[in-house]
Amino acid sequence: MKKSIVFWQVMGFIFVSVVGTIMHFVYDWSSHNVAVGMVSAINESIWEHIKLLYFPMLVFTLIENKFLKYEYKNFWISKAVGFLIGILLIPALYYTYTGAFGIKADWFNIMIFFITTAIVFFIETKIIKSSREYRVSPTVLKAFILILGALFLIFTIYTPKAPLFRDPLNGTYGLWRVS
Repeated sequence: MKKSIVFWQVMGFIFVSVVGTIMHFVYDWSSHNVAVGMVSAINESIWEHIKLLYFPMLVFTLIENKFLKYEYKNFWISKAVGFLIGILLIPALYYTYTGAFGIKADWFNIMIFFITTAIVFFIETKIIKSSREYRVSPTVLKAFILILGALFLIFTIYTPKAPLFRDPLNGTYGLWRVS
C-alpha cells in the first residue's frame, strides 16, 4: 500500500523533532568529538540550534526521496523552500521574542524548534500537493540544499564573530570555543 505524502510529512516532523532534540546532547555525550560536532549542536548559539533542524531534515529528505522517487514533481522545490524557511524562521522567532519582550526562556526556545519544524513540514506539504509547476531544476535545488549544509560545516570550524554564532552561556564562538 502506497503511503500518502501527508503520512511522509508527518513522519518527517516526528523524525526531525526526535532526532533534532537528541542531537542537542550528542556532542557532549561524544566527549566533544569533532566529527559529531560538525552535525550536532556544539554550543547554545542560535546557529547551532538551526543545525538541529537542518541535518535531521537532510537525512529524512534523502529517506523520503528514496521511497517517493518521482511521484511528486514539486518534491525538490518543497524541500529547498522548507530548508530555507527553517533556517530563517528559527532566528527570526528567537530574536523577535527576545527583542520584543526582553526575556530569554529555555522552554520557549525549545518550542521555537518544534513550531518551526511543524511550519516547515506544513509548507512543504502544501507545495508538494500544489498543482503549480515550478521551473527550477531539481539539480539546482539539490545543490542549494547541499550548499546550505556546507555552510554549516564551514561555520562550525570558521565561525564568524556575530551574535547569531555566539554562545550566550560563555560568550565563545564555534568548535574551538574562541572568545
